[in-house]
Amino acid sequence: MANYIPSVGMEVHAELATHSKMFCRCPVAFGGEPNTRVCPICLGLPGTLPVPNHAAVEMVLKTALALNCTIAMHSIFHRKNYFYPDLPKGYQVSQYGETNPLGYDGYLEIPRPDGSTKRIRIRRVHLEEDTGKLMHLPNGGSGVDYNRAGTPLMEIVTEFPPDIENPDEAKEYLSQLRQILIYLGVCDGKMEEGSLRCEPNISVRLEGAAKYGTKSELKNLNSFKSVQLGVAFEVRRQVAVLEGGGEVVQETRGWNEQKESSYLMRVKEAENDYRYFPDPDLAPMKFEEAEIEKLRSELPELPLSKSLRYQNVLGLSAYDAGVLIADLEWSQFFEEAIGLGGEPKIICNWMTGDFAKMLNEHGVHTRDSKIKPAHLVDLAKLVSSGAINGKMAKDILAKAFETGDLPSDIAKALGVSQITGEHEIRAFVIKVLEENVEIVNKFKAGNVGVKGFLVGQIMKQSGGRANPALVQQLLGVELDKP
Repeated sequence: MANYIPSVGMEVHAELATHSKMFCRCPVAFGGEPNTRVCPICLGLPGTLPVPNHAAVEMVLKTALALNCTIAMHSIFHRKNYFYPDLPKGYQVSQYGETNPLGYDGYLEIPRPDGSTKRIRIRRVHLEEDTGKLMHLPNGGSGVDYNRAGTPLMEIVTEFPPDIENPDEAKEYLSQLRQILIYLGVCDGKMEEGSLRCEPNISVRLEGAAKYGTKSELKNLNSFKSVQLGVAFEVRRQVAVLEGGGEVVQETRGWNEQKESSYLMRVKEAENDYRYFPDPDLAPMKFEEAEIEKLRSELPELPLSKSLRYQNVLGLSAYDAGVLIADLEWSQFFEEAIGLGGEPKIICNWMTGDFAKMLNEHGVHTRDSKIKPAHLVDLAKLVSSGAINGKMAKDILAKAFETGDLPSDIAKALGVSQITGEHEIRAFVIKVLEENVEIVNKFKAGNVGVKGFLVGQIMKQSGGRANPALVQQLLGVELDKP
C-alpha cells in the first residue's frame, strides 16, 4: 500500500466564562429549564439591537496574546448567513477575513515525546455567538433550547497547510490549548458540557504530493480520547476510500462514541455559501496600544512555561511537572507550599501520593479539603527533622485530613515522635535478639533473609517509633558480634 501523509486542521470553539451573553444581558449557565435564559435580543426578534459584551472582547484579546497572535487594532463583526432551527436570527454574528479577527497569525508550542517542542501555527482567534441546541423530545418530536443562543464563543483555527500530522499531535494540541484557556480564566474547558468543542478537519495525501487531499470535518467529539480516535479513524477511512479507487468527498461527519466510527451528517458547505457581510448593527472595534499592552502584562505564566520551570529550576521530572500543571488549582497548591518553604520534590511526592489518594477516596476537591499547603510543609519538616518517620507521617496526614489540625499539633497531642537515641534503640534490639535465638542462629548460619523479620520485631517493640536507619545499623552491629 502507498504511504499516505495525514494533515489535521483544528477548529476549537470555547464558550467564554462571562456572566452574561454576547449581545444581551441574559445570564450564561449550563443546563436548566429550556428557554428560560432568553430575551428578545438573543431570540432575534425584529427591532432589537445588540450591545457587545466588553468582557468577552477582553477575553479573546488575552487568548490571542497568549497564543502569540498579531492583534487587529481595528476589527468588525460580520453576519454569517445560514438557515438552521438553532439559529434564531437566520444568521450568526461572527468575524471574517484574514486580518480582521481579533487575533491572527499566532502559534502554540506542543511538547514532543523526545522532550523538544513543535510549533503549531494558528490562523485566527475570533469572537462570535453560540447557537441554540436541538433536542429530541420524549414524544418523538424535536425542539430547540435557546438558552445557549448568544453565549460568547471564541473560535481558534489552525493555519493552512496544517502542522498537525497525526492523532497524537491533535490530542496534544487540544490538551495544551485547553490548559491555556483555563489558566487564563476565559473558559472552564468542560468538554463533557460542551463549553469546549473541537472539530478536526482531516485529509490525507500521498507522500511527496504537493496538493493536499480533500478534507472531512469531524463533529461530536467530547474528550481528548475521542479526538485521538476520531482522527485515527478518519485517516484509515480516507486511505481505504482512495486505495479502493474512490474519491474522498468534502463533508461533515459525526462521531459515534460507542462504535468508535464516523458517519455522514451532511455535505460540507463552502465559504461563499455563508454570504458574509459586515453587521450594520455593530460598530467597529478600535483598540489603543496601551490597552493591549496592559492586557499583555496581566497574562499569567502559561502551562508549558510553568512545566519547564518546574523541571529546569525546581528539579522535578517531566512526569511530575505534567501532573502538577494539569490542574490549575493543583498547581497553585504546589506553588503556595513551595512559597512557604517546602522542598519541591518532597511536596510533590506527598501531593501526588497520599494526599491525592485521600482526595479521590473521599471524593473531595482540593479547594474543599481541610489539608492546606501549610499542612504538607509542616509534615515534611517533621519528617526531615527526624521527629517522625514515614509511617507516622502517613497516619498523621490521615488524621489532619479529618480534623484540619496541623501535623505538628497532632504529633504533640498523640505523643508520637521518632525514637532516635542509640541507647533506647539498642535496648529494643537486644531484647528482640534474646527472644528470637533460633532466628539469630539461622542468620549466623547464612540465612540473611531472616534479618527483615528481626527488624519488624524491633519496630513492633518500639511501637513503630524507632528510627528505621538506626535500627538497621545497630542490629547489624549486634548480629556481627561472635
